[in-house]
Amino acid sequence: MANNYKNSKVDLSSTSITTLYTCPASTTALVKSILVSEDSGNADTITLTITSGTDVFSLYKVKAVSANGTVELLTAPLVVQASEILKVTAATANRLHVVASYLELT
Repeated sequence: MANNYKNSKVDLSSTSITTLYTCPASTTALVKSILVSEDSGNADTITLTITSGTDVFSLYKVKAVSANGTVELLTAPLVVQASEILKVTAATANRLHVVASYLELT
């Protein structure tokens, strides 16, 4: 079984639902951190979901991020199973950056 530390990054330049991470087939991921930073000087909000097949589950429906602030969304590791997708949505375009750090177990 191989262990690979990785990260995924997105700049939320629109208010569209954006894929942050898709867990590969035959893989389980332990997401250790999801950092969100606001870089425009204006407070904003973010939504985080996990998709499993056609089911969508809210992890954060509307999480506030202060102006020029950074928030850690996780307080404990999040298990993401094969083919599940983490998606993020910004309330306002061009304000938020998101970085997820995870360990893939294959």
